[in-house]
Amino acid sequence: MSIATLEPGSAPVAVWDRFVRFFHWSLVACVLLNQFVLEEGEAPHRWAGYAAVALVLARLVWGFVGSRHARFADFFPTPARLRAHLMALRAGRPVAYEGHSPLGALMMLALMALVLALGLTGWLQGTDAFWGEEWLEELHEGLAALLMGLAGLHALAAIVLGRLERVPLVRAMFTGVKRRG
Repeated sequence: MSIATLEPGSAPVAVWDRFVRFFHWSLVACVLLNQFVLEEGEAPHRWAGYAAVALVLARLVWGFVGSRHARFADFFPTPARLRAHLMALRAGRPVAYEGHSPLGALMMLALMALVLALGLTGWLQGTDAFWGEEWLEELHEGLAALLMGLAGLHALAAIVLGRLERVPLVRAMFTGVKRRG
C-alpha cells in the first residue's frame, strides 16, 4: 500500500485532526517546560513528565482508532517506504505526502519512544530499588538530551522539507490542513 501524495495545484487536504494537533502541541509544551522551566526532580517536573507519557499513550491508541491520517497504517515507515522516500529526496524530486512522510513517521515514532523511555527512567529514579542510582540519572539526562536534539532536527526538517515540497508543514500542524503551492 502506497502513501497518498499531494500533487501540485491539488485541493487542500484535511490531514491532522484536532486530537493529533492537541497531542503535538501539548507534548511540545511538556517537553519544553521540563527542559527549560521546571526544576529537575521536583513534583512539577515529574507531573509534566507523566503528562507527556499519558499524551504518548493516548496517541498510540489514536494510531489505531483515530482518523485516517492519524492511523499508523496510513504512514508506518516500512523499509520500502523509507527507501523510496530517500531515493526521491536524493534524486531532487521530493514527494509531498498527504499525511506523515516515511521519514517524518520514523522521527515521530522515535520521539514518542524517547518520551516513554524518559517517563520510565524518571519514575524508576523514585523507586526504592533505584533511588540515588547515578547510572539511571545519567541515562535519564542522556535521553533528555537526545530528545531535545531529535526535536530540534524534527522542527528543522519540517521547515526545510516543507520548502522543498512546497507544503507549509508548520502551518498544517496548526490548522490541520495541508495544501501544496
